[in-house]
Amino acid sequence: MVGPYRGLFDGPGVKGFVLAGFIGRMPMSMLGIGVVLLVSALTSSYATAGGVAAMTNLAFAVAAPMSGRLVDRFGQGRVIPPFAVVNALALVALMLCAGFDLPDWTLYASGLLVGATSLSLGSMVRARWSVIHGGSGKLHTAFAFESVVDEVIFVTGPALVTVLATAVNPYAGLVVALVCMLLGALALAAQRRTQPPVQPVKSAAGTPILIPGIALLACVYLALGAVFGSVDLITVAFAEEHGAKSASGFLLAAFAGGSMVSGLWFGSREWKISLRGRFVRTLALFVVGLIPIMFIGDAWIMAAALFLAGFAISPTLITGFSLTERLVPPSLLTEGMAWISTSIGFGVAVGAWAGGRLTELFGASNAYAFSWGAAILAAVVGIGGSGLLRLPEAPSPAKS
Repeated sequence: MVGPYRGLFDGPGVKGFVLAGFIGRMPMSMLGIGVVLLVSALTSSYATAGGVAAMTNLAFAVAAPMSGRLVDRFGQGRVIPPFAVVNALALVALMLCAGFDLPDWTLYASGLLVGATSLSLGSMVRARWSVIHGGSGKLHTAFAFESVVDEVIFVTGPALVTVLATAVNPYAGLVVALVCMLLGALALAAQRRTQPPVQPVKSAAGTPILIPGIALLACVYLALGAVFGSVDLITVAFAEEHGAKSASGFLLAAFAGGSMVSGLWFGSREWKISLRGRFVRTLALFVVGLIPIMFIGDAWIMAAALFLAGFAISPTLITGFSLTERLVPPSLLTEGMAWISTSIGFGVAVGAWAGGRLTELFGASNAYAFSWGAAILAAVVGIGGSGLLRLPEAPSPAKS
């Protein structure tokens, strides 16, 4: 399974941008919970803390395609540094506003700026892989690796920021997130050798979301984001209901762990099935995999069920980004991938809200039905509209 990954990092500059991208993306899993822990600790208001975190996430979801367009137009090296500096200053402002007990609107304003200036570094790293391995089977493996990296970040980031904020200092988690963002982003911007070249943009070029296939993928990933957001919140409530609140982190790690394992396996294979065929199969697998979690009443059995349910996550994301790379013109590639991240982000926000409301009304186990319903919606939309994902005949299917 590891064999296909061995030669992936042999090219000049590849290890550098992979490492920079990993460090720079750590804050994406640390920021939300870090804001909640800091603001709730200093203001004693979870409502304010949750509102500021939601504002930050939604601002990022709205702004990510716009910053992606700027990157496509002017290049990563010119766009990343100013965004990173402003983002760091906005995060410092947020911490100062909370520390000096300034009015709540200042927290929301600074949170808005933090989200709006956060860059989708994952999209930029994938754009570099597309330039290096576009049209070859290695691109599939590279996207699989990036999906695994994302899962590692989402397993370790929340745990790290929680330990820092609770055991060291309420500010510590966000300070570390800020440092990681600056170091990773600026290091990525400095690596011009692997930076995607700026493509000439036709005057009639629109936004990638107007491409029918990309619009379809955005709708599918909006629904899948609702699965992710609801499962995360409901699982914490499930653990508390069954007297195992301390095990909630382990349960969520099991969900991400299943995705990591499947991502490594999925990326190591040379597939004869087309990208479109893989995509619809992974959506169907997602629906089936979520069924058991609605009927389990034991935390340890739930860990195993979540691990199996997570198997479909990475393959679905890998094929989605691969389809985006094939459907979007090179001049709009970063923005196109940012639209996928944005859709997931909006879905996570909706899923977390709905999951919380339904858990309060019907209990955690019953609330999982929403997650399953969102997965069914994603499958119905993705499979029903899969004709929009037909790709022109290019490389052989094994290399698509």
